[in-house]
Amino acid sequence: MKTQALILGLGQFGMSTARALAQRGVEVMVVDQDDRLVQQAAAWAGEAVAFDAADEAALARTAPADRDLCIVAIGDESRDGSIVVTALLRQMGAKKIIARANDTIHERILRLVGAHEVVNPERAFGERLAARLADANVIDQVPLGGDLVITELQVPKALVGKSLAEAGLPSKLGVTVVAVRRFVEGRVRAELPDPSTPLSEKDVLVVATAESDAADLASKLS
Repeated sequence: MKTQALILGLGQFGMSTARALAQRGVEVMVVDQDDRLVQQAAAWAGEAVAFDAADEAALARTAPADRDLCIVAIGDESRDGSIVVTALLRQMGAKKIIARANDTIHERILRLVGAHEVVNPERAFGERLAARLADANVIDQVPLGGDLVITELQVPKALVGKSLAEAGLPSKLGVTVVAVRRFVEGRVRAELPDPSTPLSEKDVLVVATAESDAADLASKLS
């Protein structure tokens, strides 16, 4: 049986999330007050309907408790609305509620009224962009929750020609290499790390570190 998701709010975040889920085979139902956005989403969503998600009776008809996932993607234009909708979904027995927050106070309130997970896409993107801009070697950086961060970075010059065994990253720096992306026969291929294979300047390391060690990771490896 397909995963079923209810997406409430079709701004840029809601629309892109809903479309990506649909492309991955999730059965998506989308809701927004704007008929134009609903008609746009109807081309690929399993079901697209226009109503105010804060309307309790209308929201109940979407059967939130029967869906695997409910995403409150209501944007900046209705902060109060996102809080009300999150609370209603929790009262209706939604199994997993992911809500979009605009700031830390909004995030705190969303958790208090019942969101199982809160995301702030603007803040997350800003943090990832900052990591890339701060060091030319860093390609991307993604927090895993808790105190773990995954970082993709070009192999520093100091490690070119050395194997992972020779570099001794886990023991020296507390860095765990989880994958290596290599340019092989004209295309990029991800591989499990081989401790004995020398690193090339074109290789990309995918490493896991504690969040406290992620900020200046590239300089530590140099």
